[in-house]
Amino acid sequence: MEFARRIWSLAVLLSGCALCGCESGGHFSLFNYTTQPPFDQSICSVYVPIAQNVSFRKDLEFDLTRQVIEELGKRSGAPRVTSDPARADSELQLKIVNVKKSTVLLNQFGEARDAELLVQVEVVWRDLRPGHIGNILSNPKNYDPEVLPLPGEARPPAPMAIPLLVSPTSMFIPELGGSFASSERQAMTKAARQIVNMMEVWR
Repeated sequence: MEFARRIWSLAVLLSGCALCGCESGGHFSLFNYTTQPPFDQSICSVYVPIAQNVSFRKDLEFDLTRQVIEELGKRSGAPRVTSDPARADSELQLKIVNVKKSTVLLNQFGEARDAELLVQVEVVWRDLRPGHIGNILSNPKNYDPEVLPLPGEARPPAPMAIPLLVSPTSMFIPELGGSFASSERQAMTKAARQIVNMMEVWR
């Protein structure tokens, strides 16, 4: 009986090992799950300049840039942030285009009880690797400058970068100590997470 139990355990173990597939870099996959990071490993670095800000709220660009850099540092396998664009494989361009506050619910005095903050950020992730310059990673468009046009036609220009729009929202309740400033910080944190999620590779 004990021998049969051991044989059964060994068979289950071997079948489990057979289902596991070894991938490059020592990662494993099992039942469509994998230990491989969800980022393109050929893109090793990213340059993140200070975000642009055309909204009426100033200094948000510094908070957003810092949050994105910190979020990239938290993610396993994410491109490492570099301060030298000449050595970067990619560049992440951010632009805050709108910050809007709206009242969701009023109290009996006509003051805001529940309020919502909407932040809109345009994102363009450019490929800077040799042979890929001109490619847009955030909105996949490839450009090959070596392809010759047909006779009589002009060489096509590099594709225009169509920004992706990230629109996080955050709620705050002034009666419980919530403020516009704390809501802005929450929105920047959400925006950073969404931006880094956008950089992941769907498998």
